[in-house]
Parts: sequence; structure tokens; C-alpha cells
Amino acid sequence: MITNAPAPAPATPVVQDAVPIVLPAGRLAAMVQPVLPLTAEHVIRPWRAEDAAALVAAATDPAIRQWNRLHAPDEASARARIARMQARWQSEEAAIWAIAPADGPAIGLIGLGGLDLTEGGAELVYWLLPAARGRGLALTALRTLTRWALADLGLHRLTLCHSTANPASCRVAEKAGYTAEGTLRSALLHADGWHDQHLHAFVQGDPI
Repeated sequence: MITNAPAPAPATPVVQDAVPIVLPAGRLAAMVQPVLPLTAEHVIRPWRAEDAAALVAAATDPAIRQWNRLHAPDEASARARIARMQARWQSEEAAIWAIAPADGPAIGLIGLGGLDLTEGGAELVYWLLPAARGRGLALTALRTLTRWALADLGLHRLTLCHSTANPASCRVAEKAGYTAEGTLRSALLHADGWHDQHLHAFVQGDPI
């Protein structure tokens, strides 16, 4: 007896995401956080537990407190914060370095916050302790980390935001080649209220 076999079910089409990812998950976590030279005497390197005193000093500095959310009232809190920096590298949420003499404790911070490998973006953050200011270290560190983030890690776009009442950060961003893209109205809450922010950006292909 001849019977009609049921027609095979149509294959389920494989839908490809039309928008490619910039970097795959695991790209950062698989890397060892590097030490990057800045000057003959200074580097940016991973934070260490022994840098806790520098973090406490930063948390009590009026200029750093004015523009940053940094809570480290004692060395125990600072060491816990440093441990979170290390954990955030592994979770690929952020990449934070200390600015330091090659053989000394931290004198500043620079890093990539809001890290998004899929979209290829991050936001630059930085500060310096008072004794380290006025030497061009912030500018050198910003240029160095920008090169690493784009050329070595492979990000596509970096942003840098600062209060419109902070012209020093504006000058550093512009000297580092970050293009001013506009003003974000009432974008960040500081101790004295809401501040407008200038938005700067650096993308693959910009000269540095």
C-alpha cells in the first residue's frame, strides 16, 4: 500500500543580527592589565592594595571631591574600592589604572568607565592629587590611554564629559584631540546642584 508521507516541516531560518558587535565578550577579561609608560619617571599601572592611602587622600581633596564621586573615608574602605576596580576588569565593566611614579605610590587615577565591548565605547575618567598637577601628566595619561583603548583593546568611540564650570578639564580634553560635541543640560548632580556638562569624543581615525 502506498501512503503519502507528511511533507517535512520547513527549516527554521537562521536570523543573523544585522548589527555586528564591535568586540566579543571576554576580550578584556582575557588580557592582563598592562603597565603603560607615560614619562621617564611615570607609568599608568593597575591599582594595588598599598595605594589605599592615596585613595583616601584623593577622597578628602576639595578639587577631586568637587568633580568626582569618591567615597573612601579610611584605608579599609579604600582597599575594598581597589578590589572592586580589579573585579570590574574581570567583569568587563571598567578598566581603571593608577597614575604613579614607576617605583612609587599612586598620585592619580585614569580609566575607562561605562565600558561596553559590544558597542565599542567607554567614558574616560581621571583625577590627580594636588602635588601631581601642573606637570602635564593628565594630558599625557589621557593620550596614552586613548591610544591603548583604540589600538590595543579595539574600542571605536571614547567620550569625556565634564562640568561646564570646570575649564581645566575642557583644556585637557581639547589638547588630547577630543572633539567638543555639545552640551548636556543638567546632566550631573554635584554637591552644589545640577551641572551642565560638555561632551567630548574621540573615535577611531581621529589624529592623536
